[in-house]
Amino acid sequence: QVRLVESGGGSVQPRGSLRLSCAASGMNFRLYVMDWYRQTIGQQRELVVRITSYGGTNYADSVKGRFTIARDNVRWRVFLQMNSLRPEDTAAYYCHVKYRDLDFWGQGTQVTVSS
Repeated sequence: QVRLVESGGGSVQPRGSLRLSCAASGMNFRLYVMDWYRQTIGQQRELVVRITSYGGTNYADSVKGRFTIARDNVRWRVFLQMNSLRPEDTAAYYCHVKYRDLDFWGQGTQVTVSS
């Protein structure tokens, strides 16, 4: 069974930084595209960034130059380094993988950016 577990969220002031981590299990991690999504109350979940199995990335315009995704294919983890955080980055952040045509999500980790 595929399982994704996020960690690393919290509260931070504007212009601060946080690093999120997602630990994967139950699949051959290195073969799959991994995503970070975020969602605020009343809004649709939006794609923040995607990383392919070979390390190619695709960022949402709103986070380009501030967020960096990386993956560790030995420890089966994907990371999201978030710098220069803004209040509008406040959301629940979710790790995602599409495995055998099914969507798997982590439980989410809350990021709050506020002074």
